[in-house]
Amino acid sequence: MLVKTEAIVLHSLKYGETRLIVDLFTREVGRLSCIIPLPKTPKSRLKKQYFQPMTLLEVEVDMRQRLQLQKLKDARLLSAYASIPFSPEKLALSLFIAEFLYHALRSEQQNEPLFAYLVDAMQWLDIAEKGYANFHLTFLMRMSRFLGFYPNLDDYVDGCVFDLRAATFSLQVPTHRDFLQPDDARRIHTLMRMDFPTMHLYRLNRTDRNRIVDVLLHYYRLHIPQFPELKSLSVLQELWAD
Repeated sequence: MLVKTEAIVLHSLKYGETRLIVDLFTREVGRLSCIIPLPKTPKSRLKKQYFQPMTLLEVEVDMRQRLQLQKLKDARLLSAYASIPFSPEKLALSLFIAEFLYHALRSEQQNEPLFAYLVDAMQWLDIAEKGYANFHLTFLMRMSRFLGFYPNLDDYVDGCVFDLRAATFSLQVPTHRDFLQPDDARRIHTLMRMDFPTMHLYRLNRTDRNRIVDVLLHYYRLHIPQFPELKSLSVLQELWAD
């Protein structure tokens, strides 16, 4: 069955000398792994540059239920980025988000609101001229809404802790170690209200950002089985000294 859908490239890997394995998250069918022939000429319909992480595509896939690797028949750009490939900071953010999604969406089925969120987020980053240093923090916090463990912010009261396992604010300290003390819980409660247009108002230095992203990734590891350490994090942690 031929399926035409919009897609986001999460990861690509050379397979042998003549093919690529490409992991996509699509609007119509969710997560897909596809195999494609490496283009032999510049005029090939499937161009290698289409399969860079977080590229937005329109694809045509020959879907076969029993196959783990689907056959990608055609691909073309849905929307070309104007600034991300040429900005070291934006490119580092994009590669981090791609690696994060590659693991976070390992078995994600069709989820059109999530797909729309990802497209909107990347297009926002692409057109942003400044004020995007907190992009990855905002992205991770808001992403948890679509995966089912965004906390109820109305439960917060001053002095409570944040139970990372239960994804809840509570006055009762849990018996396990996966919780945030009141000062950190207060900060997370405040930061959870960030969105892309307003995140520049939250003044954070590099130490703050690195501490917060470590907490958020730990949070995801508690809620997503076998979520690994991210290799791209070390590059991201060196950005934005002020």
